Amino acid sequence: MQRTAATRLSNILNTISKRPLVFQAPLCNPNKPFVPVHAHQPSNKMSFSMKTLGAQEAIELDKELMSSGGYSLDQLMELAGLAAAHAIYKVHPLSNGQRILVLCGPGNNGGDGLVAARHLWYYGYKPTIYFPKKGKNEIFERLSTQLQKLGIPFTEDYETALKETDHIVDAIFGFSFTGTTIRAPFDAVIAAMKSSPIPTTSIDVPSSWDIEHGPPSEGPGKDFAPDNLISLMAPKHLVKYFKGRHFLGGRFCPPYLEEKYGLNLQGLYKGVDQIAELPRVE
Repeated sequence: MQRTAATRLSNILNTISKRPLVFQAPLCNPNKPFVPVHAHQPSNKMSFSMKTLGAQEAIELDKELMSSGGYSLDQLMELAGLAAAHAIYKVHPLSNGQRILVLCGPGNNGGDGLVAARHLWYYGYKPTIYFPKKGKNEIFERLSTQLQKLGIPFTEDYETALKETDHIVDAIFGFSFTGTTIRAPFDAVIAAMKSSPIPTTSIDVPSSWDIEHGPPSEGPGKDFAPDNLISLMAPKHLVKYFKGRHFLGGRFCPPYLEEKYGLNLQGLYKGVDQIAELPRVE
């Protein structure tokens, strides 16, 4: 009797093993194929509903962060630069090349670039800094000293540096840039960056772009379109003209300011991520 039971069990197992496995999803529409959604690959067809900021709103938000919010300027630079470094690591892994050229301007965007360079060095990259008009501000002096102590080189020859890098970080002008006139040496630097085949990531605002109206219609920045953009705190109005990979960074805005400026950032950042990739604006 035991042998008969064993034989039956063996026959059942043999029959099952010969049948193809079928997974059923009773809640799915059987007439439509299942398409997996990958959280790290936002669809370009998604609608972009996040609020964007103009120049005045961006300035006021920064002021409130440094007054009622209790942040200092160097804290904001540190957090912005950290987010920028995360975005660069995302779009340009070390396997794509370690050499990173960071083009810095005299404003706060330049400070963000210096901070990003420091973090990138710790991630294993080899940054080089072009910073022709160093601010005499104590913050810029300390940031520059930090890089020098790591052996990160500063160069005055941006033309050669552009030919000897694997990725360009545009930290020249930020949202406070106004007008169409770009003075030397940045006019030539932006023109050279535009002509370079090396991929570029801009911090907050592509240099020479107007925060409200996007790329300029003339001048050295005409037709400049970076491959990647890392918006800080909130996207600016210009993102509707941007067609590359777009990230948001600045995971430190307190809820009362989110509500005041209508940013709706809750749930946007995942886990310990300092950045969130956003869909392209169509």
